[in-house]
Amino acid sequence: MKVLVLGGVAAGTKVAAKLMREDRSNEVIVLNKGKNISYAGCGLPYYVGHVIEDKEQLIVNTPQKYSKLTGVTVLTETEAVKVDSAAKKVTAVDTNTKEEKDYAYDKLVIAVGASPIKPPIEGCDLENVFFVRTPEDAIGLRDIVDTGTIKKAVVVGAGYIGLEIAENLKLQGIRPFVLDMAPHALPGFDNEMAEYIEGKLQESGIPVITGVTVTGIEGNGKVEKVITNKKAYKADLVVLSAGIRPNTAFLEGSGIEMVKGTILTNELGETNIPDIYAAGDCAMVHHALTGKPAWSPMGSTANISGRLIAQNIMGAKLGYRGVLGTAVCKLPGMNVGRTGLTEAQAAAEGFCPVSVITVVDDKAHYFPGAGSFVVKMIADKDTLRLLGVQVIGAGAVDKVVDIAVTGIMLKGTLPDLADMDLAYAPPFSTAIHPFEHTLNVLMNKISGKFDTFTPVEYAKGAAEGYKVVDACLAPSIEGAPYVDLTTVEGLVEGLDPQEKILLVCNKGKRAYLLQNRLKYYGYQNTKVLEGGITFNEVTV
Repeated sequence: MKVLVLGGVAAGTKVAAKLMREDRSNEVIVLNKGKNISYAGCGLPYYVGHVIEDKEQLIVNTPQKYSKLTGVTVLTETEAVKVDSAAKKVTAVDTNTKEEKDYAYDKLVIAVGASPIKPPIEGCDLENVFFVRTPEDAIGLRDIVDTGTIKKAVVVGAGYIGLEIAENLKLQGIRPFVLDMAPHALPGFDNEMAEYIEGKLQESGIPVITGVTVTGIEGNGKVEKVITNKKAYKADLVVLSAGIRPNTAFLEGSGIEMVKGTILTNELGETNIPDIYAAGDCAMVHHALTGKPAWSPMGSTANISGRLIAQNIMGAKLGYRGVLGTAVCKLPGMNVGRTGLTEAQAAAEGFCPVSVITVVDDKAHYFPGAGSFVVKMIADKDTLRLLGVQVIGAGAVDKVVDIAVTGIMLKGTLPDLADMDLAYAPPFSTAIHPFEHTLNVLMNKISGKFDTFTPVEYAKGAAEGYKVVDACLAPSIEGAPYVDLTTVEGLVEGLDPQEKILLVCNKGKRAYLLQNRLKYYGYQNTKVLEGGITFNEVTV
């Protein structure tokens, strides 16, 4: 079988290698526009920050090494410019000689990836304005950074790559500002979680300015300032990380169905045209919870779907189970991760979402290096099905996220996922795992044993008319009466059992314990502020 693969970074090389492992008699040819194949795109920010020292480490495989390893023919600097599905051929151009050549196929896989969006503003071509998409981009950026002449930088785009670039620039002594037109950083987090992350970034020296539109970049040959609809920011360096666009313009007129330039595929990775498949950043998959088309420009999605497509080309019928928008990111002093639907998305999809925010230990509190996770867990109140998780903390947030992914993909409910025998030892976790701890809290909330205001409800004024009671380990809220949980053995002086009381502690746990005790003694109008003063600003 002759299989032609367009694109040779993540999805393309995975498809091609798996095809040869399935049947070495296959003739597999990869056409790649660039010089490099199979490079570590997600590692580029860390090369800029000298976390990864050698540029050779960014190249997972050279074309020569990959060909010897797999038996795949790789043609670099060869750009596909036309697909003729009726004749089953692709026209490609040698990017050096401009010579055109036709390549016949039995099966075609389109994995041409995506390119950075170049904003329609003046100044993008000034010196010291960079994108970070290829190894060459990262190498050029680090060369400038290493001169020691860069003092201030503006990163346009507060997504994962933009924030990772900002962190690595800061590691090199550069003061970064991150600008984004969206209301909050990091798509995929609910607003209150994103605001918490933004606050922590600000504390670490990385201001994130949201809700601003970049209108121009100015300088005399070299960038000097970034102009927005609100103010100007001085800059010696600009990194544009405002999103990517699929490299599919050459498919116009091919008959391949697309949405906003992204190729539609079914669960098998097939397009609407027989014998043509698509994978990676140029293709749509579907969301595992909603079943709707979803764009997931992630290396993980590219590799998983690429492997399945290769098997399906060889006759299997393996449906891709879909994506959940799972992501994890290292930031200064914290890691952040998420999967599934946000609370807002769940409501928009017709679920009846209920959520809880906890602040829980990430390992045994007495173990050196112990810290906390802020966890938001979302479930459907009617079915108790787990819908999503968002986690922030200095520890291994990916563990919590990955447990949630497993539960969601298996259509697990909260009772299904309760009391699991997860790994425990003091250096790694708590006796009741942080995931299970949060799940227990959410189940208590749903059952009515735990009465709360969420941070969103509190910020909107839901606690108006409530007396704030400080339930912290030690008095911490100025102006609020303090109650030591351990001393409560009946009615509390100064607290009327009929009045509305908001219990607030450091994280939420002591306030819950106090609520439980007060209920026993007749206090029926108490609420606990989820996340306590760790997550909320509380004033009296």
